[in-house]
Amino acid sequence: MSLRLRLALAGAVAILTALGLAAFGLSQLFGAHVERRAVAEMGVQLDQVLAGLERGPDGLELARAPADPRFRRPYGGLYWQIEGPDGLQRSRSLWDSALDLPADTLGDGGVHVHRLPGPEGGALLVLERSVTLPARIGGGSARAAVAMAAAELDAARHAFMGDLAPYLGLLALVLTGAGWAQLGVGLRPLRGLGTRVAALRAGRAERMGEDWPQELRPVAGEIDALLAAREAETARARTRASDLAHGLKTPLQALMGEAARLREAGAVGQAEGIEDTARAMRRTVDRELARARTAARAGDASADAGEVAERLVAVLRRTPGGGRLDWWVDIPTGTRVALDPADLSEALGALAENAARHARNRVSVCAVSQDGRVLLSVTDDGPGIAPDRRAALPARHGRADESGAGLGLAIAAEIAEAAGGRLTLSDADPGLAATLELP
Repeated sequence: MSLRLRLALAGAVAILTALGLAAFGLSQLFGAHVERRAVAEMGVQLDQVLAGLERGPDGLELARAPADPRFRRPYGGLYWQIEGPDGLQRSRSLWDSALDLPADTLGDGGVHVHRLPGPEGGALLVLERSVTLPARIGGGSARAAVAMAAAELDAARHAFMGDLAPYLGLLALVLTGAGWAQLGVGLRPLRGLGTRVAALRAGRAERMGEDWPQELRPVAGEIDALLAAREAETARARTRASDLAHGLKTPLQALMGEAARLREAGAVGQAEGIEDTARAMRRTVDRELARARTAARAGDASADAGEVAERLVAVLRRTPGGGRLDWWVDIPTGTRVALDPADLSEALGALAENAARHARNRVSVCAVSQDGRVLLSVTDDGPGIAPDRRAALPARHGRADESGAGLGLAIAAEIAEAAGGRLTLSDADPGLAATLELP
């Protein structure tokens, strides 16, 4: 899972959790508010009930009933009840039921709020008050209570949540969108980090630089330090390759001089043996130097294959062998390979010279990109190479002919392998196709 998707999912879960908790809290807060309003309203109704009490022939009676008609309708949802010296008085809405008030003790004027079972099994919100009756209606203490169906409060809370739900959903979408935009802004430096690394690999930049957010500066600094260490290692490798060239080519040149003196002295056989040995040693030295040089530069090298091919063909067209041929270059603009331009020129030049030597009329140089690789082919219309010799020519210890064609193919193969690629030879019908597969 990508980092952006992981953070987006975590943010969405956090948003939904927060909004769920907020919805629950708002529901509880609204329910408490509605209940306080209901208790306040029942307090007014209880005052009306107490104010309407009178002494009748049969004891206490409610001479002036509250105006709300639900007190008079059986199980209407509003109820009153008074337990006094003369027994139990209750509203018509209770019908043949009574409020089962808890056995608690209230001081004069004390108020309790209860949730009790109702006459039809539903819950009731009950406001209970202890009062002292006035002398004109007989005096004494009484427990007065007013109740209302709690279902009305629950219905009000559910209606509130139903009205609130669309706004919470819209808020969730807005917050999720804002979080996604925030991720885009926050992760933009990571995309820049990838782009800069790609530029380093392609040779369009030399260092990561320091223009990064504080959290990414250690990563950029470590990459720059790694590049610096790689450049120092490359410089040492080039120096060692140069020292090797000077250390081996000078003795070989001395051997060739000794062979010439032997030839002048008439020892032709001995001279030819020394010359053959010296040439074989020089071929091996040239191949190993090319491999060492290419490996030292392969880490950060980059070359435009089209530009190298055009320059190479322009030179070959001016040679006697190349001037008689039709050269055709088909390499898309911007095709780059992870190889030093000098090494690419050497490898491609070896293939092109070999093709020019064997071609009848035409040599083509073309390239295609495939799965992060570049297939760079040099094709001639000559007689080709027999399959039994084709596999041996690019090999590390393959024998070369006297014209040097085999050595050129071997060096091209060494350069390609050092860069992480390979050289393959195939039939072109007619002719031979030599293909460098390079990163």
